[in-house]
Formats: sequence, structure tokens, C-alpha cells
Amino acid sequence: MKKYQSKKIVLVLGGGSARGLAHIGVLKVLKRNKIPVDIVVGTSIGSLIGAIYALGISLKKVEDIAIKTRWWHLTDFAISKIGLIEGLNLQNIIKDALEDKGFNDTKKPLYVVTTDIENGEEVVLSSGNLTKAIKASCSVPGIFVPTRIDGRLLVDGGLRSPVPTDVANKLGADFIIAVDVGFCVKKGKITNIFQAVFQAMQIIGSELNKHEARHSNLLIKVRLKEDMDQMAFNKAKEIIDSGEKAAEEMIPALKTAMKDEGL
Repeated sequence: MKKYQSKKIVLVLGGGSARGLAHIGVLKVLKRNKIPVDIVVGTSIGSLIGAIYALGISLKKVEDIAIKTRWWHLTDFAISKIGLIEGLNLQNIIKDALEDKGFNDTKKPLYVVTTDIENGEEVVLSSGNLTKAIKASCSVPGIFVPTRIDGRLLVDGGLRSPVPTDVANKLGADFIIAVDVGFCVKKGKITNIFQAVFQAMQIIGSELNKHEARHSNLLIKVRLKEDMDQMAFNKAKEIIDSGEKAAEEMIPALKTAMKDEGL
């Protein structure tokens, strides 16, 4: 990864499936308050929302898409030994949201975090096919068929970095604004493979978050209700509004912290 020499403000957007739609609300507030961002790092749905922001695409347009999307729009069952859902529907939704643009079209550097399922390594992508990179970063292992990129079998970046502040630090960030939408570990009966896999991801993510999210200069923690789980795309508007509220509450602290750092 390229390490920048001048002072850089890095925005880090974590994963969370439907919960990650809160990033849209956060970005609306950052833009409204003219908070400068030099580099964007995202994992899972954070990579998609981050790419939209880095490309300069209208957040209102993306919000409208999110409100209309339901979890079944992502499903296209696969004949595969390594995934239940092919992911072509997911790929098409990503492609449309990005207006068929790529890494070369971004107005600021973008880094997409994925995980190599064959060796456990974190793989950070900043070039190549942007749609495929984001699809890989959003692909929950066991549910979605992994994405092959440059010979590596890639899945959800949240396996290694649910809020990838470590990537931002490796880039030489001087100031990190991290957004954490939290995880939804439920208590109750597990009745199908989807629930089992997503619950496992929530447990892993909630533990990793305890270490990653705190490695930022300013953490925007979005508090979501328990019924707003990773599949709650039908609650998109409320989730986005929660992100907006959380960001608004942190703006005074953010401006003070940036001032203290001479930014």
C-alpha cells in the first residue's frame, strides 16, 4: 500500500450488512459540515458506501436505492460447493450504485478491504475491477460464493477487519475518523444456515471491534435498535436516520479534535 507523506485525514467505514446503511446518514452530515477527507477505507458494505462517496455520487440517489432494496434482491441461489448464493444480483446492484465507475474515477483514493479465504490474509484492493472488489468485500463466507481476483479467493473483509483502522494506520494516516455501526448478536434459537452464519459473523465482529474501533482519533458509534439486524433492509430509512443523528452528535467533538491536531 502507498504511504502518503503529507498530513492525511482518513475515513474508515466498517461492515454490518443492512446496518451499514447508517454510513449514508453519517456521510450526509460530514458533507453538510464540510469535513475534509483525503482517503477512504471500507470493508463489506462500508466499502460500497465509501466508494460511492469517493466517486462523488449523489448520496440522495443511493439513499433512494437503499430504501427500495430488500434482502431477497441479493439472492440468486448457486450450484456450488463453496457458497449458497452466486452473488450476480449483488454484483449488479453494486454496479448500478457505482454508475459503472471504477477505481480510476474516484475523486480521492479508495481502499477496499477483503479476506483471502484460502490463507486467512487480509487483502486490500485499490485498483482493478471496483465492482468485483466490493462484491468480494461484501461476500459473507458460506453464504456467497467467493470472488476470484488475481488468483486469490476473496470474501468479506469483516472477517479480519470489521472497522479497518489498521489499514488506515498503514497508509500513514494523521487523523482517522472511524464509523462503527456495531453488531447484532442475538439470543434465541437458530433455525437455518443463514441465521447460523450471520450469527457467527456477528460474534466474531463484535469481539474484533473491541480492539479495532478504538484505534481512531474520532469514533462515530451508531446505536441501532436490536431489531435492526444485518438483514433489516426494510428498515433502511430508520437506519440511515440513526447514522445521521450519531454523526450530528459527534460533530462538535470532531471539529475540536481536528483543531487540536492542526487540521
